[in-house]
Amino acid sequence: MKKIILIGGCVIVVGLLALVLILMLSLNSLVKKGVETVGPQITKTTMTLDEANISVLSGAGALKGFLIGNPEGYKTPSAIKVGEASLGVRPMSVLSDKIHITHVRVQGAEISFEGSSVSKNNLNKIMENVEAATGGPATGTDQPKSGPAAAKKLQVDDFLISGAKVNVTLTALGGRTLTLSIPDIHFTNLGAGPEGITAGELTKIVLKSINTETFKAVEKSVTDFSKQAVDAISEMSKGGTNSLEKAAQGLKSVGDLFKKK
Repeated sequence: MKKIILIGGCVIVVGLLALVLILMLSLNSLVKKGVETVGPQITKTTMTLDEANISVLSGAGALKGFLIGNPEGYKTPSAIKVGEASLGVRPMSVLSDKIHITHVRVQGAEISFEGSSVSKNNLNKIMENVEAATGGPATGTDQPKSGPAAAKKLQVDDFLISGAKVNVTLTALGGRTLTLSIPDIHFTNLGAGPEGITAGELTKIVLKSINTETFKAVEKSVTDFSKQAVDAISEMSKGGTNSLEKAAQGLKSVGDLFKKK
């Protein structure tokens, strides 16, 4: 009798371990599949994720090799690239109608800002795609228009993007590239209500903030660039040794601002 009980106990333990393993593999593949299938529906660009590694027991994990591609017509290989992001998920919530994400931490994202002008660029085009996919400005009911995963709701308690860099390439600058930093971007209590938010809404909120901070940084740098150029030319027009030296320093600063990569 004891032997039967022992065997039964071992079978239960093995079964539970197998179930945990299956859930873990399913969770990771579910996240990866969700990013790579629902994401492109929203941005109309490629979206890839190399690896999702989330513990089914604790919900802690990481996403590695996340990339949002550029729309057609742009040369830079990606619009946004993240080497690794940490996150926390309430594991059992992935089986419900609303996935509960406790936190997301994105460190050192690399953003490409490419275009013919500050207003006509890849990030604006992606935002136009997101607006079209989700039916215009956020209304609380936005969602991709197709796909079974589109109806899945989300709750994100805390979302932080820090240390992001922007590589700016504008046609007007002759293909020269400027690297800028943007301030931290922080969201809290996204989708905290009973309805949650869709993947489309979350994408729209995050991209809009990234675009806003990027545009501010680019506009400031272009303004500084123009001012330095004007000041340098003004010094040259005055003539004299000191003026020429100041002009040379000013032009050097302008050149350093937009170094060709």
